[in-house]
Amino acid sequence: MRTREEVDATLQIAKLKAAELRPTVHCLSFGSGAGAAAAGDFCLLELEPALCGQLEAGHSLVIRGDKDEQAVLCTKHKTYDLKIADTSNMLLLIPGCKTPEQLKEEEAHCDIIHTEIFGFSNNYWEIRRCRPKLKKLKKLLMENTYEGPDSQKEVDSNCPKYTTKDLLDTIQASEEEIMTRLRVLNACEIGGYWRILEFDYEMKLLNHVTQLVDSESWSFSKVPLNVCLQELGPLEPEEMIEHCLTCYGRKYMDEGEVYFELSADKICRATAQMLLQNAVKFNLAEFQEVWQQSVPEGMMTSLDQLKGLALVDRQTRPEIIFLLKVDDLPEGNQERFNSLFSLREKWTEEDIAPYIQDLCGEKQTIGALLTKYSRSSMQNGVKVYNSRRLIS
Repeated sequence: MRTREEVDATLQIAKLKAAELRPTVHCLSFGSGAGAAAAGDFCLLELEPALCGQLEAGHSLVIRGDKDEQAVLCTKHKTYDLKIADTSNMLLLIPGCKTPEQLKEEEAHCDIIHTEIFGFSNNYWEIRRCRPKLKKLKKLLMENTYEGPDSQKEVDSNCPKYTTKDLLDTIQASEEEIMTRLRVLNACEIGGYWRILEFDYEMKLLNHVTQLVDSESWSFSKVPLNVCLQELGPLEPEEMIEHCLTCYGRKYMDEGEVYFELSADKICRATAQMLLQNAVKFNLAEFQEVWQQSVPEGMMTSLDQLKGLALVDRQTRPEIIFLLKVDDLPEGNQERFNSLFSLREKWTEEDIAPYIQDLCGEKQTIGALLTKYSRSSMQNGVKVYNSRRLIS
């Protein structure tokens, strides 16, 4: 234990003036358990003030990831990458250590505080905001799609099913991001398990709804829920009818009754997917004609409705269109660009944008992604982008 005289002598040797320093002195010593604590009994985690505030308020942070995955840290709303940062300065763990500001508030006078070091470390975990890793979510749910209540799969207990807890334990994303993605996938909870409807069954439900709208001469902007359930209930479960209306429309109230405004863009897009899914390539002109004939009367089709779903090749004669869903592309940035450039050597920004939009992080633009992962050039007066790397 050092005395005040020994401290003052040390300051003199170091040519430091005591008057310019805080009067309180911390004398540090290593405790008997410091070595064990440094051997991996704990980890240091650097957090931004907002996350510290959440912990202090009693909220939880969750680390998610399987053994073969890079761990991520999740709040209720966001996802962060976890990475180890090494430091040349040894980091000391001192329980009850007071900062200069705290000491100033206590107005301490020339005290010597003997403090025992609990542990030390040469690295810490740092976090960085990242995109949620959601591709696995669709992969899991597609293992056992819902084909209707009479399907044999509903009897087979060996088919995998996932509850909300299962998904939170498996998917590397926050709860809010997972729930948002489930809505995008048109997933629904059936018997406590999240399921994606088999596309053919989903189109069957949609066809029931659009045929009823046509037979009743309703406006697509005002489809009554109760009448739909009464008329279509004998054909399909009521919850499936309502789920279909929710997926393809906007729910609202009018004079105490529930109505749905059906989206022409969503219905046209689903119809296009139905036409394209069984064809490798489709003559564009023929497709547009068949597509317009296939959608409900009064709805107008447009290629803008197919962004991220289908790709048009205008370099061929005749021009063709084929199915290319953004959900089927790799999740990583470089892997995504490699996949796209293996499909087509040169892309316009208009064509490639729907397939990389979801890669944009906070405050990141499509232009910034293209600058990083591609080269630009002019072709017949149009700017095109090709890979920076050799694509085999």
